[in-house]
Amino acid sequence: MTAGDDAPASGRPLPQLGLDNEFFWTAGADGVLRVQECRSCAALLHPPQPVCRYCRGHDLGVRDLSGRATLIAFTVNHRFAVPGLDPPYVVATVAPVEDTRVRLTTNIVAAEPDSLELGMPVEVTFQPDGDVWLPLFRPVDGEPVALPVDEIAPGDFAARIRPMVRGDKFEDRVALTGIGMSQIGRRLMVPPLALTVAACERAVADAGLTFDDIDGLSSYPGGGNLGGFGEGGVTALEAALGLRPTWHNGGIETFGPGGSVIAAMTAVAAGLARHVLCFRTVWESTFAEQMKAGRITPSPGRTASWLTPFGATSAAHTLAQKAQRHFHDYGTTRETLGWIALNQRANAELDPTAVYRDPMTMDDYLAARPVTSPFGLYDCDVPCDGAVAVIVSAVDTVDDLASTPVFVEAVGTQIVERIEWDQSTLTHEPQVLGPAAHLWTRTELRPRDVDVAELYDGFTFNCLSWIEALGFCGIGEAADFLDGGKNIARDGLIPVNTHGGQLSHGRTHGMGLLHEAIAQLRGDAGPRQVPGARVAVVSSGGLTPGGAMLLRAG
Repeated sequence: MTAGDDAPASGRPLPQLGLDNEFFWTAGADGVLRVQECRSCAALLHPPQPVCRYCRGHDLGVRDLSGRATLIAFTVNHRFAVPGLDPPYVVATVAPVEDTRVRLTTNIVAAEPDSLELGMPVEVTFQPDGDVWLPLFRPVDGEPVALPVDEIAPGDFAARIRPMVRGDKFEDRVALTGIGMSQIGRRLMVPPLALTVAACERAVADAGLTFDDIDGLSSYPGGGNLGGFGEGGVTALEAALGLRPTWHNGGIETFGPGGSVIAAMTAVAAGLARHVLCFRTVWESTFAEQMKAGRITPSPGRTASWLTPFGATSAAHTLAQKAQRHFHDYGTTRETLGWIALNQRANAELDPTAVYRDPMTMDDYLAARPVTSPFGLYDCDVPCDGAVAVIVSAVDTVDDLASTPVFVEAVGTQIVERIEWDQSTLTHEPQVLGPAAHLWTRTELRPRDVDVAELYDGFTFNCLSWIEALGFCGIGEAADFLDGGKNIARDGLIPVNTHGGQLSHGRTHGMGLLHEAIAQLRGDAGPRQVPGARVAVVSSGGLTPGGAMLLRAG
């Protein structure tokens, strides 16, 4: 290992240095890789914490490591560029030989991407950049070794689920009574709050309510500087409509808009509100155009991320590495993911609100430009502008409403695995296995009872992960289960993402999936309607904490 004294400055996004992490980012000054250690149980901890997650001890220090590690995941980035890193480059995860529970995000250098294989030995080499030394890794001679496995095997999550606290469920005290969607499209050049208002007006009218009936507001991700991912949150909508909610909620640390809807359910069940208006707005396409025109400028400064300094700027980089490990362990292929993309596109052809409706073949899918291996263009959802709103009502109000209510059978929310992107499950989208297992403990229904599944598909691999996690097939069996896409088609065993999902309808961060599930259970989905749909499962979350809802027709 070397300190890389002669290497030029990289110009990459630099990490913020703080009391808890400076030892890691400056260790390269003397060429020694250092990671936090618990002196009580000898575990290595990363990212650094004020307490040991394994023994809860507080006697913490820093250990000098050998710098040797195992390559446990990687993706070749083709699409995203950051200063100092021009595509293609390799984003990788390595496990230090001293404790393979630790995973370090890095870049592999001094090697051609085609020469890399999982399990190969690597060693650290530091690249100085101002006051930090970036720990990069390069292959060394030696045979590949056995790969680390997850602390909890993917099939063992159910054993970690806590039982219900009480016999009666809050889900029984709520109903979903109104849905609304604004125009969905690319580069609409419409102020995001205008999209929000349009969706909310339609949801309120759909429920047969007026805005004077609305006494709760719930949104994700809430107000704040969130780029093209928000419209100002509860504050902005209340100011626009002049509402006086008795309860409100807005925040980013939940599993997307599904989390905001479940928060609304708990408020209604507790009697804090009778009709909560939940909404989600995105305006990524317009935001990107404004950025190109120089009307919006990114905030300068250093990053608190442990991933960004290595060019891992997108969820795609994390999920691509999970997909690669799924390929390795279970024989999954790009064609497996392709059947998911093709299914979503076929469904979108029947939905006039979908962004992409042109037919797509497997040849089209495989020939698409690469994004970050194994993902190509059609593995990624569609940035768009639009808003979706859903109303959660007290169940004792539904007889007085004009709409057809949809009832909530169960929710799944438990976090079981580590929540950090790069420290979570190696083989699936993080935060799906726990919530999926939790869902089935709150109902007597089972996967075989589900008529339609609207599953989060920010990437094809998200959807595959939910299919396995929810038990529509066994862990690692998705390739066989899909059967060339037949089993997830509208006339298959479990119709999936019947409006086109986020891959073709548009990236509404899961709220569009809930809208579609309600439409299906009402029998209002038009030419894409699944006959006799009575039970639907909806999942939300993509590397955020995940969650799922099981819904049933009234």
